Amino acid sequence: MYARDDAPPDGDGAPTDAQVDVAVTALRMLADPTRLRLLWALRDGEHDVTTLTAAVGAARPAVSQHLAKLLLAGLVSTRRDGRRVLYRAAGGHVRRLVAEALYAADHHLTGAPEHD
Repeated sequence: MYARDDAPPDGDGAPTDAQVDVAVTALRMLADPTRLRLLWALRDGEHDVTTLTAAVGAARPAVSQHLAKLLLAGLVSTRRDGRRVLYRAAGGHVRRLVAEALYAADHHLTGAPEHD
């Protein structure tokens, strides 16, 4: 359970329309196998496009396009290191969201009981 699990998105417990819209966008981004793999690869730190291309087994142009979408959705951030652009998950909340989605999938596939 996360530290903020019992904290409502706003003061009365109901998410705002803006919060729902942003969450839907984030979940749509996770609904693509390459983007999910990219975010999983970014869970442990920064990587450049070349490293990410090898990690997910996709073509470099496709990886660049997926990273651009993740950047626009606010799920990754970048920093320059000389001529290289390094990508990283936009925060712990993004890393936890990806991990939870994949752990839930694993539980579904293995029939393992849920833990709270």
